Amino acid sequence: MTINTSDNCSKYETPAVSVVIPVYNATQYLRETLDSIRAQTFTDYEVIIVNDGSTDNEELERILQSHPLPIVYVSQENRGVSAARNAGIKVARGKFYAQLDADDQWHPDYLATQVGILSGDSSIALVYPNAVIFADSSNSGAEFMKISPSEGEVTFASLIREKCTVMTSVTARMNAIKSAGMFDEHIRSCEDFDLWLRIVKKGGRIIYHRHLLARYRRRPGSLSSDRVWMTANLLSVLEKTANTLDLTPEERETLDKEIIGRRAILRLFEGKQALARGEMTAAVARFKEANTELRSLKLSAVILLSRHMPRLLSWTFAARERFLAKRKRNLLAGIDTPRGIAS
Repeated sequence: MTINTSDNCSKYETPAVSVVIPVYNATQYLRETLDSIRAQTFTDYEVIIVNDGSTDNEELERILQSHPLPIVYVSQENRGVSAARNAGIKVARGKFYAQLDADDQWHPDYLATQVGILSGDSSIALVYPNAVIFADSSNSGAEFMKISPSEGEVTFASLIREKCTVMTSVTARMNAIKSAGMFDEHIRSCEDFDLWLRIVKKGGRIIYHRHLLARYRRRPGSLSSDRVWMTANLLSVLEKTANTLDLTPEERETLDKEIIGRRAILRLFEGKQALARGEMTAAVARFKEANTELRSLKLSAVILLSRHMPRLLSWTFAARERFLAKRKRNLLAGIDTPRGIAS
């Protein structure tokens, strides 16, 4: 790992906020992301870029060298977003941690609002805002919280049940991130969800507000657009939580129910993926496993149709997927387009 610090960043300065941006082959978006930081009305921050083994290093470093922002640059072999964020946290000097993905953007008053909330109430460990979804997505222009609402208090149960969905652009106390153990580097997706659960279980208070302070990019082909990948990783986090955290009986009951439900949903998505590949036998097997828990009349009809009219089922499924791909989604949990399936 190499660290290059701009001459404008004095080692004697202690910024209020450390902005940590992991980058993996997202150079085409990075300049606009950095521009949105430079436009902030709150200026007491440092920017830490962590290159997580990108293959476009030359272009990435050219952008960093030419951009007017002073930047702390960390480069490492590809180890995943958790390791990249941790690498940034380890060199960070700020009291507050601000998380920003390389393809997202902030509104000019993002830091001023977020830091103001944290500074005004020492009981708050983390705060997240609302965001506008943009770019190549059927949800473009929609508000994050209208698609993935946050309602009521953020608790272990409300996170598990997705009553509260934490937006990725969060601002937190650095000591809350560190005391919770930072990001689990064994987790390649849903790593932030895992950390939020640990923060809450350690007594950290997470809050939200509905001000539109961020622009959240949704890209076809990103990890979050693969419903099988995302559901499998979410299930992995839930199972890890069940095995590692000290839960109350009520929390364990909530978690166990969610695990059972997510396993069924995963089998459903695996079945759809198999069906799209023309693997009817595998698809039906997965659908049957899913329906043991889901008990869906529609799914029962699909299983019956697969026995007597498999070609009609394949055609109907493909047409339905094309139709749904054009509609706005109700969730941002990665259930839009399975990797490798044409819409």
